[in-house]
Amino acid sequence: MRPVAVGDLAALVAINDAATPAVPVTPPDEFASLVADSTLALVAERDAVPVGFVLAMVPGLDYASENYRFFSARSDDFLYIDRIVLAPAARGAGLGRELYGRVFDAARARGASEVTCEVNVEPPNPESLAFHAAMGFAEVGRQATKGGAIVVALLAAPV
Repeated sequence: MRPVAVGDLAALVAINDAATPAVPVTPPDEFASLVADSTLALVAERDAVPVGFVLAMVPGLDYASENYRFFSARSDDFLYIDRIVLAPAARGAGLGRELYGRVFDAARARGASEVTCEVNVEPPNPESLAFHAAMGFAEVGRQATKGGAIVVALLAAPV
C-alpha cells in the first residue's frame, strides 16, 4: 500500500471503470480531481502493478456526491469512503480488508467516530453488502441516486 501517484491514474481509472455498475464510470480528469480532493488516497499493488485503490474524504468538502452529502447532513464526525475498488484478479486475497484497515487507522488518527460508505442495492451488490457487514458496517439509510437509476444502502461503522 502506498499513496496514489500521478503515474497511477490511468491504471486506476481502468480498474474503476471495469467495476461498473458498482462504481460509476469516471473520466480521467474527474478521477484526478477525486484523488486530489481525497484525504486518503491509497493504491494496492501486486508485483509493483496497481490492482486496487481507496479514496476517502473528510466532512466539509464542496463535493456534489449525493451520498457524501447524505453523510455530511447527518454528521461532521466521519471519514467517508468515496470508492474502494479491486481488480477481479486481486479479490479474495485480503487486500480489501487491508485497505479498510488503513481507512480505519486514518479515521482514528483524525479522531473521527465512524467510517461511512454506500453500497448499491439496485443494481444489487450482495458480495459487497456481505463484506461490509463482516467489517462491522450497519445500514443508516437508503436513497435513490442518479435520478433513481441506482439505490444505495448508506452504511456506517464505528471507529
